[in-house]
Amino acid sequence: MSTMKYIQLEPREEIAIIRINRPEALNAMNVDVLAELSRTIDIVGPDDGIKALIITGAGEKSFCAGADISYMVNIQPIEAEKYASSAQAVLNKIENLQKPIIAAVNGFALGGGCELAMVCDIRIASSNAKMGQPEVTIGIPPGWGGTQRLSRIVGPAKAKELVFTGKMITADEAEQIGLVNKVVSLTSEEENSFTTSSIPHATNNTSSVAKQSKSSSKEQLTSEELQKQEKQRANELAKLLNKKLMDESFSFAKEITKNSFTAVKTSKMLINKAMDADINTGLRLEIYGWALCFAHEDRQKMMSSFLSKGKK
Repeated sequence: MSTMKYIQLEPREEIAIIRINRPEALNAMNVDVLAELSRTIDIVGPDDGIKALIITGAGEKSFCAGADISYMVNIQPIEAEKYASSAQAVLNKIENLQKPIIAAVNGFALGGGCELAMVCDIRIASSNAKMGQPEVTIGIPPGWGGTQRLSRIVGPAKAKELVFTGKMITADEAEQIGLVNKVVSLTSEEENSFTTSSIPHATNNTSSVAKQSKSSSKEQLTSEELQKQEKQRANELAKLLNKKLMDESFSFAKEITKNSFTAVKTSKMLINKAMDADINTGLRLEIYGWALCFAHEDRQKMMSSFLSKGKK
């Protein structure tokens, strides 16, 4: 694993996990995070051994809470333009990377975090995810691509609703409007696997102190202990949900890497170009992309293998 200060890069077979590691700020992206993220993309981009990427956030609370408001609060228009330009440059680089990218959205994906998720090809969210573009609630519009990409993904009417109100939506609603591809949830059996009775008391001293206290003090300690156990249970469930999200994202990435890398990256380019091209231009580009894949040796091998299976 290669680790910078704010970005963790974890190669796993043909898949690399990129993790924003700033949990104390809910993985918000300041100037340093953006610079490290850009360098990380420069590392994985030319690596032919990596066929797919997963981008996520450290911890269980947040994928990315967006831009750094503590930095933005005192800057002037010139600095703001530079900040947005550098952020857009990084997100454009991610969007245009030839490799397929999955956003594993764990928790908050707000503002710049939602914009980061939208430049990924596939978005898989945990059931506790919250997404939105709340910039208008702090006096600015989305500036890292939100007004452009959100309308392309969910349509202009729904994009205007989300941007104008600045509201957060749940993972389920995000799936309903097409903002995420899939929501990962815990089953009732998994939720019941962590009960307060299965979690040990924090210390043995607590019970001995309680025995020496008055009845009311005992009840107070018992109540506090139950609260601690409930909090610990919630933390364990959050970790289990996050693990399930990452397992699902990794499994999804594996399904992609089984296919021709040349065909997948060509398909990504064609779909991205289709967003801005008229239908006739897009169709002609598709023909060129399709024909060029016939020059790649894996195409003939895969076709021959398919035909061989059909004869058995």
